[in-house]
Amino acid sequence: MAAAALACLLTATACADEKPHATGSKRAAPRPLDDTERELLHDTEQTLLRQCMRQEGFRLWKVSLKPVPEQRAFPYVVDDVKWAREHGYGSDIQQRAERLRAEDSNRRYFEGLPVERRAAAKAALHGRDRKGGPSVTLPGGGVVRRSGDGCTAQAQTRLYGDFARWFRTKTFTDNLTGLRMAGVSAEPAFRKAVKDWSSCMRGKGHAYDDPGQARRAFTAPAAGRTAAADGRSRSAEVGTAVAEAECARGSGLSEVAERLHRRHGERLRAEYREQVNERLRLEHAALLRVPGLSSSR
Repeated sequence: MAAAALACLLTATACADEKPHATGSKRAAPRPLDDTERELLHDTEQTLLRQCMRQEGFRLWKVSLKPVPEQRAFPYVVDDVKWAREHGYGSDIQQRAERLRAEDSNRRYFEGLPVERRAAAKAALHGRDRKGGPSVTLPGGGVVRRSGDGCTAQAQTRLYGDFARWFRTKTFTDNLTGLRMAGVSAEPAFRKAVKDWSSCMRGKGHAYDDPGQARRAFTAPAAGRTAAADGRSRSAEVGTAVAEAECARGSGLSEVAERLHRRHGERLRAEYREQVNERLRLEHAALLRVPGLSSSR
């Protein structure tokens, strides 16, 4: 969900509201990437990672950008009745994702290596010297560091031109998602809408104070359940999620959340315009490198 919310932050039309001055002293904001372009950058980086790991004597399999295409982001409340009828709160999608992780070729390969060989493979992939690598101070506070060597750094250097610059910009903008959601959740109008939603849910026989509480009731791990209990739980999940979606629209929560989401997105894009546009510029430059990188495979 965070990844999807970040894509919304970076691709909203307000990203492109920066106009160049008549003197040309200020660059226009880059055009947001579409899904096909983001997929292309991801696939190219995966290919570069595989090449590098092969040169280091290890194997690596491609990881899909969207391993479960049906997965959707509902950062505040499920408000799609049709999706809720099919997936409830997404526990079926969650189970598929867990199966994919368990069956992941990379995971099985790394776990099957001898201890020393496994450590060498992880170092080759992620790097060895984090202290000597780039660091970035996050917009909400805290510092993140990353190793400047290893195949991840090498692949991103080839694709984005400057690994340290890409790491700092990407890590910084990734963290804007949490700030945006926190800002929305703290708004009095949002809290009022959540109370109205809760009243609507109670009228339908579902006593939940907020959508997060309802979601956790059906997506939190529950060990030891029988197949029959799972079936009843699945039916209850779908029924509750459908009620949530209906109340999201009927109570006005969906509309309030969407409005505040846009407002806080515009605020963050204005406050961190330099970092947001820098990321887009790096991504556009990477798209221009893809043909040359592809032809050299």
